[in-house]
Amino acid sequence: MIGEQTQISALITDWSKIPVEQTATGIERQMVVGQNVMMCRFRFAPFVVTAEHSHPHEQMTLVVQGKVKFIISGEERIVAAGDVLHLPPDNRHGATMLDEEVILIDIFSPIREDFLKT
Repeated sequence: MIGEQTQISALITDWSKIPVEQTATGIERQMVVGQNVMMCRFRFAPFVVTAEHSHPHEQMTLVVQGKVKFIISGEERIVAAGDVLHLPPDNRHGATMLDEEVILIDIFSPIREDFLKT
């Protein structure tokens, strides 16, 4: 959802009404986009791997369901439901899903314009 408004007082969004995009095999994404921040809900199939990468956006990730092995700046970390990761801009990271299904909530600032083009 991208609003044309210059000022937003408040919005309430129901995840079940947000379109689901398949961004790659085994990866689904939903997005809520604000003026300066965006939230993405990702659902991963078992053992999906996301390649190591970096981006100029600050990122926070909440593990909602499952376990994930993250590689963060070359260091391996296992995280599980309830854990929150805070990745500063330009931090190199990648992940391997370790459970039947993994659900992550990613928050990015500024907005990932590259996500809006796919």
